[in-house]
Amino acid sequence: MTLLPFCEWLAGTRGSIALHQSILIYPLLETTHVLTLCVFLGTAVMLDLRLLGLTLVRVPMSEVKRRLGPWMVAGFVVMIITGISLFYAIPVRTYQSIFFRIKVAALVLAGLNAFVFHSTIDRRLAGWDRDPVPPRAARRAGARSLVLWAIIVVAGRMIAYNWFDCTRQPQWAIVNTLAGCVVEPR
Repeated sequence: MTLLPFCEWLAGTRGSIALHQSILIYPLLETTHVLTLCVFLGTAVMLDLRLLGLTLVRVPMSEVKRRLGPWMVAGFVVMIITGISLFYAIPVRTYQSIFFRIKVAALVLAGLNAFVFHSTIDRRLAGWDRDPVPPRAARRAGARSLVLWAIIVVAGRMIAYNWFDCTRQPQWAIVNTLAGCVVEPR
């Protein structure tokens, strides 16, 4: 199953065309996406480093979450809205980007990591709130988060480059397969 036909339809909509061709709105969206990524990621890194026991060790984890949480949520919400809008502006090329696919996979894994953390380890926060070094499961969740968000940022940045663009043929068969390129036989 492929989403390519949906992306092709989406690319032909008035909104997608207008957004992609906008001299002002598209760059503002991209800039907002990057700035809110900074807000989200900056606060997430601080929280993850606290989970690893590497910073703010004298501050209870509940206090770190209380202070950083609203900024993380606000940054995440705006980052997701602008990210969806950026996809909407260039759906086919984005969908057929290996880096976009890596980014989406890492986003899903980061979401699962956060869900597991909040539904298990975080529920027992009262027991380790003031510990300078949180339990092993919390440290692993923090480390996974840091690695996944590093992958997300790098892959997201690489989407802008066309090293493996479906319109640039011939290229390796594995690249065409992973990117979902539709290549006409010669």
